[in-house]
Amino acid sequence: MKKLSKVQIKQQAAVMSAVTQLEEQAFVQLDGVEQCWFSMDYDAFPGSLLVRMQFKTEAECEVATPQLLKWQKRLSARLFKKGILLKDMHKHLVFTLEGPDD
Repeated sequence: MKKLSKVQIKQQAAVMSAVTQLEEQAFVQLDGVEQCWFSMDYDAFPGSLLVRMQFKTEAECEVATPQLLKWQKRLSARLFKKGILLKDMHKHLVFTLEGPDD
């Protein structure tokens, strides 16, 4: 894997911080959240950022789905505070049952 530049390391740290904060809030406010994780292509950042909020069961994911927009706004606001602007917040956070290794 190619070594990350200083800017890419800074971007990764900002995203990691925002996702960790979002995950901690999700543990408190949503039932069945297992973890939050993200992937991104540094050459196409921030457009390539995809944060996944993983749920334990399909039923818990379905119950949380009506709140997806609220959580997308929260992610967008947290990233904005760190200097990262998402043009279309709907593309950057999804609820899923799949883990990072699936």
